[in-house]
Amino acid sequence: MGAWPNWALAQATAAAGAIDVAGVRYEGTTVVGGRTLVLNGAGMRYKAIFKVYTAGLYLQAAATTLAAIQAMTGPKRMHIVMQRDIDGNELGKLFTKGIEKNVTPDTFARTIPGTLKMAELFARRKRLAQGESFSVDWVPNSGTVIRVNGKAETEPVPEPEFYSAMLSIWLGKSPADDALKEALLGQAPVSRVFGQ
Repeated sequence: MGAWPNWALAQATAAAGAIDVAGVRYEGTTVVGGRTLVLNGAGMRYKAIFKVYTAGLYLQAAATTLAAIQAMTGPKRMHIVMQRDIDGNELGKLFTKGIEKNVTPDTFARTIPGTLKMAELFARRKRLAQGESFSVDWVPNSGTVIRVNGKAETEPVPEPEFYSAMLSIWLGKSPADDALKEALLGQAPVSRVFGQ
């Protein structure tokens, strides 16, 4: 049997335990909605040469495509840790644009209530500082909950389209960062996953 391709090794490494991305530790498992999730992949979001944030994706089972993740009915988590200070309004606008670029106009229209809640949250926060974190959780029978530094900051958004649209920011056809998309889907070389 030949050697595993890099992406398979990266995914196996993620599933087996914690990953360090530029000094940020992503544990191998986490609990969302009473269910244990495993780390599917983690990586760094860059803008030009600057580190913006690290991100880790937790699912009930390994997945390598957005469609497979969207088909999963259980809980999910995208966990982000800031690598630099960023204006809350700017982040909210970037996420809204990211959704708009990756979904159909009809789907975008259905996400407007959730998108407005997200924009209000980040406008209220004013700034996310380096080292602060937020999670975007999908909890079945409840909805999407955004947590900042571990604390729920929004009422659940019940529409499943909103969570799928949020994931498309990172995993859609026009992702925020192609290398981060590969890392989250467990398809990046190990050196990139580990932020080397």
